[in-house]
Amino acid sequence: MKCFIILILVLWHQDGTAQHSRNNNKIVPIKGGYYVPLYSLDSQKVYIHDFSMDVYPVTNNDYLEFVKKYPEWRKSRTKSLFADSNYLQHWNNDTTFNKNIKNSPVVNVSWFAAKKYCECEGKRLPSTAEWELAARASKTKIDASKDTLFNQWILNWVSKPNPKVLPNVGSTFRNYFGVYDLHGLVWEWTYDYNSALTTGESRGNSGLDNTLFCGGGSFASKDLNNYASFMRFATRSSLKAKYCVTNVGFRCVK
Repeated sequence: MKCFIILILVLWHQDGTAQHSRNNNKIVPIKGGYYVPLYSLDSQKVYIHDFSMDVYPVTNNDYLEFVKKYPEWRKSRTKSLFADSNYLQHWNNDTTFNKNIKNSPVVNVSWFAAKKYCECEGKRLPSTAEWELAARASKTKIDASKDTLFNQWILNWVSKPNPKVLPNVGSTFRNYFGVYDLHGLVWEWTYDYNSALTTGESRGNSGLDNTLFCGGGSFASKDLNNYASFMRFATRSSLKAKYCVTNVGFRCVK
């Protein structure tokens, strides 16, 4: 009888571990809708079609499986063209890291690396509009972008320094769609991360208003109360595709 109970406990533990692993790759549907970009000269709404999004950001453990399967993306092999010298700097080597960050969101990964990971999963990086559409949902509202308390909570997180060890994914609230950690854990790459301060001319940015990088640029926002949105767009616009940053992770969509 004692052996039987032990066996049941072992099987339960294994199932729980497997379930957690599956949850890291779980996606949920996001209802589409209209979205007004933060910097939109004509206030034109963009329609976002329905899509699905990862419940959690990609973890270090998830990314470890990726580099094992695609060794060209290991830290010792990745070309400098696709990632700067900070790539996976928080890992001990190509395939090991401190066990206490196993379920923390992976950071220090470039846009190129994040894009490739999603493609290998049969997914893609979200567009900025898709990410913002999903991220404006609070626990109970599909659109809490005008909710003062919700925006203040986000702004409080933005104003705090990064912890030395990032919490596990799932540490923040579950929003209306069932997605965790869009706020309160890390910034996240989007497919068109650098589109916020570009013009309609794809070959140049001669019309770019560089004052948008400064604090005063927030007054060009369509929502003057949403300074956290301004911070996200300013951060994205300061990045380059090969940059690997200690507080920028990613998740995938379909």
